[in-house]
Amino acid sequence: MDLVRALAALPASPQTKARHGPQPSTTVPAPAVSVGMLDRRRLLLIPAISISIGSFQYAFDKGAAKAEFADMPALRGKDYGKTKMKYPDYTETESGLQYKDLRVGDGPSPKKGETVVVDWDGYTIGYYGRIFEARNKTKGGSFEGGDKDFFKFKIGSGQVIPAFEEAISDMAPGGVRRIIVPPDLGYPDNDYNKLGPKPTTFSGQRALDFVLRNQGLIDKTLLFDIELLKIIPSQ
Repeated sequence: MDLVRALAALPASPQTKARHGPQPSTTVPAPAVSVGMLDRRRLLLIPAISISIGSFQYAFDKGAAKAEFADMPALRGKDYGKTKMKYPDYTETESGLQYKDLRVGDGPSPKKGETVVVDWDGYTIGYYGRIFEARNKTKGGSFEGGDKDFFKFKIGSGQVIPAFEEAISDMAPGGVRRIIVPPDLGYPDNDYNKLGPKPTTFSGQRALDFVLRNQGLIDKTLLFDIELLKIIPSQ
């Protein structure tokens, strides 16, 4: 608005003499048509200046945004979701795994090289508690277990996420343990295809994948209920 007022206050230019032919000595008053022409020039000049200012502002804002969201290598791969929560009724190990025994089993714990047969539940506890795997009993909807095969893996083989193997290493058959898994003990590179256990339904895979691959600041902490059904001795 200050620019418009300044342009409006500019005096009108006097009439210039024609290049050819004699001219009267008296000064001709500025006719109405000349004032109109000047007004039109002013009106054309104001949008041009405004466009230039707008372009400069856009370029400035764009540069500021790029600086604000610039790629910072030191922050790559970090999870900046909710802060880690500690549950008072859980036991925390040196690795950061938290667990609670819902039912204590009976017998010896599995040894390295032995195969364990387990059943498990999985929840995205850090993000709305969505279930991505149900144990071998009716849960309703697309997560009904039916007679699905139980999950098996060999202790010490690196086939499962670190938290899963750590939790089972001192369980006994028949035991049920609930574990809280921070992101660094979960699926490597936020990919459930690299290590087990893997959801057995499409709905479960989609629910887990949404959380693991989400680039937003969401909590990727997981919860598992693990039941150790059987230990198969190494051959």
